[in-house]
Amino acid sequence: MSFKVIIIDDEPLAINILKNYAEQIKELELVQTFTNAIDASTFLQRNEVDIVFLDINMPIMNGLDLLGSVNSKAMVVMTTAHEDYALKSFELEAIDYLVKPIPFHRFLKTVNRIINLKEGTPKTELTGTNDNPSIFVKVDKKKLQKIYLDDIIIIESLKDYIRIKTKANKYIIHKTLSSFTEELPADKFIRIHRSYTVAINKIDAIEGNSLEVQGIRYTIGRSYLNEVKSKILHDDME
Repeated sequence: MSFKVIIIDDEPLAINILKNYAEQIKELELVQTFTNAIDASTFLQRNEVDIVFLDINMPIMNGLDLLGSVNSKAMVVMTTAHEDYALKSFELEAIDYLVKPIPFHRFLKTVNRIINLKEGTPKTELTGTNDNPSIFVKVDKKKLQKIYLDDIIIIESLKDYIRIKTKANKYIIHKTLSSFTEELPADKFIRIHRSYTVAINKIDAIEGNSLEVQGIRYTIGRSYLNEVKSKILHDDME
């Protein structure tokens, strides 16, 4: 699936940088660039695009004026050398706000977020029987992988991704640890650190501010320590 992109900026150098970035991502199709908001406005009224990279400071009509006046379904990313307009941009429903000079990794992060929103990345779903519940997770663009909850050992944060370690495999999916942990049953999994969520029944030992899972020791974050100990001790007493 490709996403149609336009770039609007009165600085040719800025256009060339974003153009080069877009060409590195196979899902993006750059259809047009504009050096002024007026021509871009006319184009948007007559054509459908998916993503707009929009500069703010431009002559005659600035980017915020364009954002507020055009009725388009496109997701708009503001690109500017100034941080002062972020609040106004988000009030006008811009999807992101990139401050120049824009590094490629930041551009890529925004594009990945938009692609996931456009494609409607499915929420993790619990399935299966009560005795053997499972989840389906999206492990690539088209494949949904079934994982039994009882097979999960630990989930590790990789910023915008997570690594799910099971008895037999490891899966990397595009989801934050916080959102994934919220979808898991609280009586079976517990967050122990900003980087880790573990299966409670896989915890072999706990000592001080760390616990052991399958021979590997993990630090318990200070803000999680009381909850972890309370949960484990409570479960052991039942």
